Amino acid sequence: MPIYARKKETEFSPAPEGLWPAVCVDVVDLGIVQTPFGPQEKIQIRWQLEEKDPKTGKRYLIVQKYTPSLHEKSKLRPMLEAWRGKKFNKEEERQFDIEKLLGVNCQLQIIHNIKDEGQVYANVQAVVPAAKNAMKLRVEDYVRVIERVKQEEYERNPDGNSNGDEYVPF
Repeated sequence: MPIYARKKETEFSPAPEGLWPAVCVDVVDLGIVQTPFGPQEKIQIRWQLEEKDPKTGKRYLIVQKYTPSLHEKSKLRPMLEAWRGKKFNKEEERQFDIEKLLGVNCQLQIIHNIKDEGQVYANVQAVVPAAKNAMKLRVEDYVRVIERVKQEEYERNPDGNSNGDEYVPF
């Protein structure tokens, strides 16, 4: 009997291009990631758009990676300054808690990039403050990655014993 290898067909729908109301739903610490420039610390910022995917009925999720640096030439700092609508002061640039972004509304400028195989990816071009007098978006049907990890750990080890064996005191 033959055994076939196939390319998985996905039902992935990229978010539509344009300027969309969004809410920050998660900040994920990716740790050290191998990049073309060597190993670097990376984070992900995740947003939900107001727009819903007609195939799933759920809001589009947009994810962007950043190096957690507030250096003037970093990708993160100008994005945060545009989103906040103001520059960082000396105190904030020493240390800024990125988790302050959770639940904060904004507008995302989404553009499409096409990879070699014709796959379309939605990417964040710009992040700007939410429109004045716009209805505030709330997070819908999303569990933070850190909470998922905690839940998975609990399900693997409900008694807190890391090796899964029952505690034997001798």
